[in-house]
Amino acid sequence: MYSLLRNPEAKKLILQALEEDIGTGDLTTNSIVKPGQKLTAKINSRAECIVSGVDILKQVFYLLDPAIKFEIFVNDGEIVSKKHNIAVVSGRADAILTGERTALNFIQRMSAIATLTYKYQEAIKPYKAKVTDTRKTTPNFRIFEKYSVKVGGGSPHRFGLYDAVMIKDNHIQTAGSLTEAVKLVKKNISHTTKIEVETDTLDQVKEAASLGVDIIMLDNMPISTIKDAVRIIDGKALVEASGNVTIDTINAIASTGVNYISTSAITARAGIVDIGLDV
Repeated sequence: MYSLLRNPEAKKLILQALEEDIGTGDLTTNSIVKPGQKLTAKINSRAECIVSGVDILKQVFYLLDPAIKFEIFVNDGEIVSKKHNIAVVSGRADAILTGERTALNFIQRMSAIATLTYKYQEAIKPYKAKVTDTRKTTPNFRIFEKYSVKVGGGSPHRFGLYDAVMIKDNHIQTAGSLTEAVKLVKKNISHTTKIEVETDTLDQVKEAASLGVDIIMLDNMPISTIKDAVRIIDGKALVEASGNVTIDTINAIASTGVNYISTSAITARAGIVDIGLDV
């Protein structure tokens, strides 16, 4: 699995998270821990989950104590049961106690996203569709959320506004028509950049299919309309279904033959997985 720590942005955000929590100093730990005091702690799951964020957890503690030691028992993407040991951390007591909450905040949230993504992807078997996320993410946490979608078996959508074109309803209104919006985009972007168009009706689907776009999104369409849209597109573009996707409806959506199903639920509704650190 690709390590997020190869991305300098991830390291910067981890440091910012520590700075937010520590501020001018950990009043409690600094009052209690003796100079040079060491300790060992276990990090364990308190619920079944798919683990995501082991490297991030380690980086939190490394920033506080570069000499800290780890035993890692689980890699990102592995399913663990309740009470399963994920890691053992040993080192300066002040570093472990000060970094505990920030480290757990990362791995709890990331593992919850990976776990929910896995459930959504499993729910659409045996169909070809891939579950993908959206840009409805937590500010300054997107890099960790999208990584966790991939860990859970999903297919991350565009990362931001800069790496793909998505023409939505407001863009179409602003341009005057779907055709004009696509024309303006093609005039201004590189030929290597993919273009996705959001459609609400079958008439828009027909129009988009004639314009040579790469992906056609079917937004909030009933199952019967999605089936009609897939037939109209007929392989001229990749097909993405979106809107009001739930764990109960996703299999029926996948059965229509779409290539991707995008949903904000796998990030917005994931919550956290209970993972603890015990000395």
